[in-house]
Amino acid sequence: MSRAEATKARILHAATEEFAAYGIAGARVDRIAKAASANKNLIYVYFCNKDGLFDAVFDAHVGQGLDMVPFTADDLPDYAGRLFDFYQKHPEVLRLATWHRLERGTVAERDPAVAKPTRDDKLAALEAVQKDRGGTPGFTPATLLTLVLAIASAWSPTNAASMPATAALAADPAECRNTIVEAVRRLM
Repeated sequence: MSRAEATKARILHAATEEFAAYGIAGARVDRIAKAASANKNLIYVYFCNKDGLFDAVFDAHVGQGLDMVPFTADDLPDYAGRLFDFYQKHPEVLRLATWHRLERGTVAERDPAVAKPTRDDKLAALEAVQKDRGGTPGFTPATLLTLVLAIASAWSPTNAASMPATAALAADPAECRNTIVEAVRRLM
């Protein structure tokens, strides 16, 4: 790795922590530069501005990160469990997604061309599985996907509904995972 690549990686790492903690508006380029042991001007050279830096962090963690959890329309309980595992290992992903939604709206609202293919692929796969199995009573593919995603993130620190009512369960990640998988299984 070249010196420039190493510096850029340090900036992205520091920016991930900063944006996850403070969002876009609250993040400070000075803090990012200091945490990355980098010259503040390099942030502008590499990313143009704070929004460009956030976009790079968002894409690296949310866009590419969720691709690490392959969608399995024919086994949604396992998919939900794997999403939960991913969120446990990478809590910054849900924080970044939450900040993005709060400060910029959803990706679909801002740039439908970006979100649409991924969402449409998942919905088409769900529809095919539902037709093959005779349907999922009462749930369209879009509703089912929304419910699965919500259940998989139920014990995220960014989900205000999960705290403190379920704090005892949240103390045991294995029990949370089992509950998530069972809840999605029951949806089916």
